[in-house]
Amino acid sequence: MALDPQLLEILACPEDKGPLLYFEDEDTLYNPRLERRYFIKDDIPVMLIDESETVDDAEHDRLMSKADEKGIKPTFEPSEP
Repeated sequence: MALDPQLLEILACPEDKGPLLYFEDEDTLYNPRLERRYFIKDDIPVMLIDESETVDDAEHDRLMSKADEKGIKPTFEPSEP
């Protein structure tokens, strides 16, 4: 089951407060700036830094290529400070 679009609009990385990429088929949210992946378990995003996973360069490249290929956009557009 996909996450609610309204929820996606407000989800942000708990560390840098920036937008995430949602990979529905992998049940993950990804922060490309920190190369950190947050898992979705039982349709609930686990937004705890301690339970996230830092990915290696190869996985980062794979996720970014997939996002480009599939047209996956950030959960929101960051505002200017």
